[in-house]
Amino acid sequence: MSYPALTAFCRRQGIAQTPLVPSGQYHFEPGVEMQHDTSPHTVEVGGSKYKAQTASAVLCYSRMLFFQINPTFQRFDCKVFLSDALRHTGGVPQRVMIDNTHVVVLRGTGREMIPVPEMEAFAGRFGFRFVAHERGDANRSARVERPFSFIENNFLAGRTFASWEDLNQQARQWCDRVNSTYKKHIRAVPRELFAIERTHLKPLPAWIPEVYRLHQRTVDVEGYVSVNSIRYSVPVGWIGRSVEVRETRDKIEIELDARHIVAHVRAVTPQAQRITLAAHRPPRGAGVKRDPHPEEQAILLAAPEIAAYVTALKQKGRKVVELALRQLLRLLQEYPREPFLAAVREAAQYGLYDLDRLERMILHRVARDYFLLDDGSHHD
Repeated sequence: MSYPALTAFCRRQGIAQTPLVPSGQYHFEPGVEMQHDTSPHTVEVGGSKYKAQTASAVLCYSRMLFFQINPTFQRFDCKVFLSDALRHTGGVPQRVMIDNTHVVVLRGTGREMIPVPEMEAFAGRFGFRFVAHERGDANRSARVERPFSFIENNFLAGRTFASWEDLNQQARQWCDRVNSTYKKHIRAVPRELFAIERTHLKPLPAWIPEVYRLHQRTVDVEGYVSVNSIRYSVPVGWIGRSVEVRETRDKIEIELDARHIVAHVRAVTPQAQRITLAAHRPPRGAGVKRDPHPEEQAILLAAPEIAAYVTALKQKGRKVVELALRQLLRLLQEYPREPFLAAVREAAQYGLYDLDRLERMILHRVARDYFLLDDGSHHD
């Protein structure tokens, strides 16, 4: 008997085969569950393309959809998103279903999942609890998985955005339109079902605190504080001092003490930019005065006659200025003064600023003037 015939016989007889089980359906009562997940998408914001994270939340009974798109999705971003989603629904479900993401999960999966204390406290403030589906059971979160393809192929297709605020404002308007549209797969309009579900949601807390995170920073020598690779200006008198940075969704507050606080509009992209408030710019012509490099000061103090060569070296040399000055200072300190000065004068005459070649010129003079060999013509 061939191997294919044997395996076919085993399948027909049910030998070593897992019994087939019908898939079934999940049924959710109003106000019981909201599902939350993220998915990567490419978006064009401000003329540049970014690989961003789409965070989505869906009420399982009414299929009300809410999503935002941000360049990152960390624990801070998760709390900001869920706060906005719950405000959008106007109430709180009993539980929020997530996948086994490290943003919320401390350890364990499925029923054994234990959330991060910070996120558990956040959920307790609103009155819901986080739950996770079992590993490999992606169908458990199908309510939130299905809209991602719709968002990519409908909302994002052909759209560009002036800013992240513009993107998420358009996303909210699109959600309002989609939630008011008849859905064939549920044979209803989500907003009409939401009118029923809303009565089963828990009321929002009387006061919802603003989500923030704190950073400890030291003001750099240029008078800036770096947060998420973006530099924000502070008064020059703060240079070298420790400050506390309070980051919210819209603002960056830099506090030296209770009476000295600087506020910036929070930027998320592009990174490596510098944001300077007008009050922190020095008056025209009164910029930061930089002292000459310490190596340059040492060279000019020891050999002021080569000042013109040093100036030309900084302008025409091929090496980084600091490295070139450091090498020139070494040559001045290691070799006799007269051969050094003679070589520098000759190099300046011919416009030579290659310090390796200058060193060979010095060595040639040192060998000629200081290491004369006896040719044997003189005898005692």
